[in-house]
Amino acid sequence: MRRRLRTAGVVAAAVLSLVASAMPANAQVGTGPWTAENPSFNVQERGCGNVDGLDFELTCSTGSGDQRAERRYVTYTGGTRQFEGSFRIASMAGTRISLKQTFRDAPTAGPYFMLAVERGGRLYAVHGGETLGSGATVGTSVRVNTVHQVGSTHKVYINGSLKQTVSSSGGSYYDKFGAYRTASGAGPVKVTWSGIKFWRK
Repeated sequence: MRRRLRTAGVVAAAVLSLVASAMPANAQVGTGPWTAENPSFNVQERGCGNVDGLDFELTCSTGSGDQRAERRYVTYTGGTRQFEGSFRIASMAGTRISLKQTFRDAPTAGPYFMLAVERGGRLYAVHGGETLGSGATVGTSVRVNTVHQVGSTHKVYINGSLKQTVSSSGGSYYDKFGAYRTASGAGPVKVTWSGIKFWRK
């Protein structure tokens, strides 16, 4: 009898596992259903930028040149894509460092959205200067979600709250995160990312 109960329990657990794996992925924000993705990426280290896993560091205070430590994910075209990740600033003697980017790849390549942080914890959109949050101080974990419906809208959430919605043209885009010196910024800075997830629908 006990052997039968154990067997039934193993079978039930296996069935539940199969059902769970077949269910749509639950994203933190936005309406679904979502499908989880695991896109590939390249590591970008330029100037005084260093990447070690999910630790990103600019070691210099240079206010010029290309100073970056980032992951650059593969290009996507069409549909709706969601990025999620949390960052924690370990140290920051500099200011105005870009942490997350949605980059246009085609038809014209260039930065489309850049989330940056100032020393003191203000989060802002580099293009336009809009304040998107505060409290991103050393040691504090902040969750970032971007939901990009190509050809319609790009939405930014900070700790689950919608902070910005802008229009989006069609074309090809990709996600980047890490630490990147903006045109008016400088290091040094060290930031750790965690909980990186991607979805599409």
